[in-house]
Amino acid sequence: MSSGDKKIKQKIDELTYGYKNKTQFFVDKLAQGVATIAAAFYPKPVILRFSDFKSNEYANLIGGKEFEPKEDNPMIGWRGASRYYSENYRDAFALECKAIKKVRKEMGLANLIVMVPFCRTVEEGKRVLAEMKKNGLERGKNGLGVYVMCEIPSNVILADDFSEIFDGFSIGTNDLTQLTLGLDRDSELVSHIYDERNMAVKKLVGLVISKAKKNNRKIGICGEAASIPEFARFLVHCGIDSVSVAPDATIKTTLTVLNEEKRLKK
Repeated sequence: MSSGDKKIKQKIDELTYGYKNKTQFFVDKLAQGVATIAAAFYPKPVILRFSDFKSNEYANLIGGKEFEPKEDNPMIGWRGASRYYSENYRDAFALECKAIKKVRKEMGLANLIVMVPFCRTVEEGKRVLAEMKKNGLERGKNGLGVYVMCEIPSNVILADDFSEIFDGFSIGTNDLTQLTLGLDRDSELVSHIYDERNMAVKKLVGLVISKAKKNNRKIGICGEAASIPEFARFLVHCGIDSVSVAPDATIKTTLTVLNEEKRLKK
């Protein structure tokens, strides 16, 4: 064992003190964190997005460099749904599923809904659902709802098909904007073009909301866009079910939504 590996092992041993089974430490800690949020809002539904780190982000975790590939553009690389059924990651995904199962079954917090991020194709969605089922999380069983992030143009174009295998959507405006406008939001060279209010982005958002409504699927939005007053008003006009914003924008956005809803009812 190299000196670097010894340091990593020592760090892990320190963090997991008292646990002979290191994977159980991960499951317990994740379950405790998720349960804290789910319990705070019980019995109202709480949506949990599965992990969506990019390869460069995983590489920065303890021991991560030993396992992660080096990608030129991790933003559109091995992330989200594509990891969950991969031979190189499915064991880690199984631990996430185990933690969620513990929260829902052992802790009784069945208000927890799970959400699949960065799901590029319907076929990929089916593979993830199959992987979840193998790990004790079956869509519809014991009331388990499974949502999908809508952050890729294909999610909008094929929203009717995604509606057949998922119970709801959450629009991720950050990724949807960069993939619609064909830019890297981490690049300062093109950051001036990045704008969620671009008409192309708004048309996709409006379209997927209408498709979700048609298929009787819940649809919300996350990302920074909803905290922009004019965009929030646009979302209300489109019939969005829910919006997610940062804590510092909660009051402002709530008032914007309420005022727009009142205006539409007149």
